[in-house]
Amino acid sequence: MYTKTNPGIAPRLRGNWRITALAALLALPLGAGAFTSAPELQKLEKDGKLPPVEKRLPDKPEVITPLQSVGKYGGTLRSALRANNDYNAVLRLVGNQSLVRWNTDMSKIVPNVAESWTVNADATEYTFKLRRGMKWSDGVPFTADDILFYTEDLLQNKTFMTVPPAAYQAGGNLLSAEKIDDYTIRFKFTAPYVAFPENIAHPTAQMLVMYPKHYCQKFHPKYNPKVEELVKASFTKDWPTLMRSHCSDPESPSRWSDPEKPTLDPWLVQIPYNGSSTQVVVQRNPYFWQVDTKGQQLPYINELRLPVISEPETIVLAAINGQLDFQFRHIGLTQNLPILTENMAKGGYRVLKLEDISSDAAGLFLNQSTKNEKLRALIRNKDFRVALSLATNRAEINDIVYLGQSSPWQIGPKKQNRFYNEQLATQYLNYDLKAANALLDKMGLHKRDSEGYRLYPQGERVSIHGIVEISSGDYMGTMELLRRQWSKVGVDLVIMSSERSLYYDRTNLNNYDMGIFIVGGGLDPQYDKTGIFVWSPMESRQSILWAKWAATGGKQGEEPSASMKKRIELNEKFKVAKTQTEADALLRQMLQIAADEFEVIGTVAAARVPGIVSTRLVNVYDKMPWAWPYATPAGSLPQQFYFK
Repeated sequence: MYTKTNPGIAPRLRGNWRITALAALLALPLGAGAFTSAPELQKLEKDGKLPPVEKRLPDKPEVITPLQSVGKYGGTLRSALRANNDYNAVLRLVGNQSLVRWNTDMSKIVPNVAESWTVNADATEYTFKLRRGMKWSDGVPFTADDILFYTEDLLQNKTFMTVPPAAYQAGGNLLSAEKIDDYTIRFKFTAPYVAFPENIAHPTAQMLVMYPKHYCQKFHPKYNPKVEELVKASFTKDWPTLMRSHCSDPESPSRWSDPEKPTLDPWLVQIPYNGSSTQVVVQRNPYFWQVDTKGQQLPYINELRLPVISEPETIVLAAINGQLDFQFRHIGLTQNLPILTENMAKGGYRVLKLEDISSDAAGLFLNQSTKNEKLRALIRNKDFRVALSLATNRAEINDIVYLGQSSPWQIGPKKQNRFYNEQLATQYLNYDLKAANALLDKMGLHKRDSEGYRLYPQGERVSIHGIVEISSGDYMGTMELLRRQWSKVGVDLVIMSSERSLYYDRTNLNNYDMGIFIVGGGLDPQYDKTGIFVWSPMESRQSILWAKWAATGGKQGEEPSASMKKRIELNEKFKVAKTQTEADALLRQMLQIAADEFEVIGTVAAARVPGIVSTRLVNVYDKMPWAWPYATPAGSLPQQFYFK
């Protein structure tokens, strides 16, 4: 076992986590016979249809101290989804059951599915102790073999895994896993990887505990010689497609479409999520592995009932009419704050405003790899990007779209963050049409058509096709203002609004000139570098092709600019830094290059996110951050919510 901790890397995270991680986040063990479960589960026990609760829990279940009070069982929590591509809304409520998790206030990483972990001196080996006796939702034990099934049979399988997750790589190589015993597993890296615990706490990196071998192996040719028969019978393309339709990754609708798949989640799919769903229902997992301080098995709430509502305006109406118990997603727009506040008594809820850890509320991602060659040449010219920024009236955007609740901002860490870069955050914020026009004229775009729009030397109008999710009132409002503002300098903004699925399709197919989306990294620039460099083949809209190049080592996509390649190189060094000082210096260098390049244009700082919580709902953490790494509200453990 590893007991030595390198003091040079210990301060890498907030707090002394490398020491505290050795002692799992568990209360004193409860005595034998001290556990109880929900009434309907007790009835199943008496009828012989379910083992006693002591047999369903791990030998040492994690003991959760409720935020406000020990709860009582019962009730249905109602929260709305949108259309059939809103699968992450389910994830945010059911939670991300990774080996580790962020604690409630997102200040440090603590054990979760794993009981504890240790790390060697140079952060190249992590040894995790699993919870002995933990079971999947069908009662089959969860062991190291389940993790090995993913790491050996899927992650390392090039037919199944064409682009391995970055969270499982260091030094350009994938982790390797070694089973020490049924409840101990060791991960090895070829380079130091101090950030491994934080990265696997992210909701997109929980795959290590999502593939029950006893269920998923039947979709794998190694274990099932007749898998092709299943492929044909299900009308799927191949066995990887079949596997993903039953045993999928976190960010996939199919994760919530197979009620037969065992899971470690607090609630289980009863009414699945698919293209024709009108609602999704998840019900209590009788084998869930956490208890409260009185030994009551969690979760308290019987089920989550999630109606699928197509329009965000209808979701707002459902909230103010008292038809929802918890809702931030799809109603968390500043423009909804007045109506939500006015109807609190009518709807039986209170309004919370959560701090968004993101940097910019509506970043403008000009596509450096747009298929429009003439426009691509302009976008890659910094003067063009500066001109568009100077032509943006951010005060107007703040007043009209964000009701004065924000302030002009570019991108990058917030002022209170130690990585704050003033240039990155504040450059080219002034509204200066004269200067913008001068830059565009200087670029040879002085000719205009009869409507006043600028023309390329070849004669075509300079038009930018900007994609936007039609469900986002803030983004739509911002784009409408930008269209009017940029027309004053002769640039034509063509708004291509669509549903979320088509928005992502256009992104993935590189069919856009500009995308508008929130920019992360306001309080977590170490982990979310959205506007800084191309880290994600799905989210890095400044060039999805550059991101694919980076993710595949140059095998796919398009070779990035020299400065972006430099940041990709720096990020690889950042991931294997051995000390906090070294890591900080590398990140600051990346931030400065991004400031000098000015690729992503910001509008206003991320405002607080309003939402509603039923006045009957207890143990809701009022100060939870609005953050994707936290998977709000998952980080506050909704399994300990209850109705009074």
